[in-house]
Amino acid sequence: MKEILVPCDFSLPALNAFRLAIDLVRRSDGTIHLLNVIELPVFQDPMMLPVLNFEEQFINDLKKNAELQFAKLKKDYANGGVKLVTRIELGRAYPEILNYISQNPIDQVVMGSHGASGFNELFIGSNAQKIVRKSPVPVLVTKGYFKGPVKNIVFPNSLHTEGQDDLVSKVKMLQEFFDAHIHIVWINTPANFTADNITHERLESFATEFSFKNYSTHVFNHPQDEQGILQFAKFIQGDIIAMGTHSRQGFAHIVNGSLAEDVVNHTDKLVWTYSMRNKPVEK
Repeated sequence: MKEILVPCDFSLPALNAFRLAIDLVRRSDGTIHLLNVIELPVFQDPMMLPVLNFEEQFINDLKKNAELQFAKLKKDYANGGVKLVTRIELGRAYPEILNYISQNPIDQVVMGSHGASGFNELFIGSNAQKIVRKSPVPVLVTKGYFKGPVKNIVFPNSLHTEGQDDLVSKVKMLQEFFDAHIHIVWINTPANFTADNITHERLESFATEFSFKNYSTHVFNHPQDEQGILQFAKFIQGDIIAMGTHSRQGFAHIVNGSLAEDVVNHTDKLVWTYSMRNKPVEK
């Protein structure tokens, strides 16, 4: 986590994400990129564009306010040795964030969430779902000020090894970064029931194939995937839930974009996601 992007609208969730990013870059001697996107209304009808007239003074005020906020953050953390890069863009948050990632050496996005009334309450609204699904780099979501340390990482898994090489590699890097114990868990639901002895063998085979270290394997029985993940994370006092996502639906029981979004929506723990949109999708 050398180059971390924090989409920042200066709300409390965004500032919590910034504080978390500070802890991360201090461990890696990295850089934080703070991106403020001033979102302007978007008209679906192209015929409306010629009549779109924004007050220049209004936009200038928003930019000036963002510049002042960035200046304050730089001043507050100047003595801490934190490297900060700031950028202000006009446009839509989702494409501007992805564009910034593509044009800079970003290897991690850290985002804040209100966590009050669901995933859509992420500070950049419904764009957050698209960022979690489409970001080419891992996304770490926090709902509050995380004091750490990270000791336990929960890794819900489908146990389908095909197409998971990149995901597993990223999860192992996450584990190494925090020097944490990783809990590889299969959520055993009625819809995907497998006898525990068989699942334990598959879990150990999975861990051996990918050369996991400092790990344990678990079978956790629950009627639903999402609640099973949340209850298991609570049971073992997990600090981070790490999940693969996909932009399409139905990816092998656990690795499913909408499931990761649901987990983000309903947990107060850190959630780390990595998009597998370029990987094979099981039918």
